[in-house]
Amino acid sequence: MSDYDYINYETLDDGRIARITLARPKSRNAQNRGLLVELDAAFLRAEADDTVRVVILCGAGPSFSAGHDLGTADSEREKQAGPDQHVTYQCNGATLTGAESRTRQEWHYYFQNTLRWRNLRKTTIAQVHGNVFSAGLMLMWACDLIVAAENTVFADVVGTRLGMCGVEYFAHPWELGPRKAKELLLTGDTLDADDAYRLGMVAKVFPDDQLAERTEAYARRIARVPTMAALLIKESVNQAVDAMGFTAALNACFTLHELNHAHWAEVSGGKTYIGTAEYGMDDWRAAPPLRHAARSDA
Repeated sequence: MSDYDYINYETLDDGRIARITLARPKSRNAQNRGLLVELDAAFLRAEADDTVRVVILCGAGPSFSAGHDLGTADSEREKQAGPDQHVTYQCNGATLTGAESRTRQEWHYYFQNTLRWRNLRKTTIAQVHGNVFSAGLMLMWACDLIVAAENTVFADVVGTRLGMCGVEYFAHPWELGPRKAKELLLTGDTLDADDAYRLGMVAKVFPDDQLAERTEAYARRIARVPTMAALLIKESVNQAVDAMGFTAALNACFTLHELNHAHWAEVSGGKTYIGTAEYGMDDWRAAPPLRHAARSDA
């Protein structure tokens, strides 16, 4: 797959570094189905290329990713029957009914793909900037290393704005620690790049105007590591985390996520699968600005 609608794929340094760019800047790189399927194809393309040693994932425009696409024209069009419908809305549970349809679809396109990217046979670096919200965290957390611009803001607002218990790839306790994960999910408060660095979630913080250049230099350092050693370093750490229960916990929390969807579907009589103002949630469109976790007074 060489042509994409929602991402850009390029190689640097005679093919040793692949760079995948989310290319929906007007939508803050919100993740519609087409983007996710193309992203999967691009990651697998880099994995299959024996010249590629490091993969950089970044976003065009003002933000890395604002999360799942909840209603842009692209997202609505690809769901509807007709010539523009995305093929994935005709398989993997899409033609079924009830909670089974959503569970199968989200397992394939939100959960299992993210887990697959986490286990890619190449070293991956998320280069993030601007807003990294909710499902944007999933893309970032699937990567081995994260570098951030100084202006980066991290938050998961699905609890406070959509009545959901986090996103499908629930790495929050592992990335943030259990109490900080609870706090941020219950309040929707934000972390900045320095906070993320102190937590160990972010490896490097770069000036905004040097982010791309310095990420490339960082990738070149890593690309010098012999490929077998790099793979076994990644696999050793991933297996250690898995021995502590990481993947088992992800699977369990995905099921809880789908239960949360089923709750809203039952409450609303099938009209919605997330919390809305009609069913007791505060209207997110009238929500106050997000508050920094450490500087929030309540």
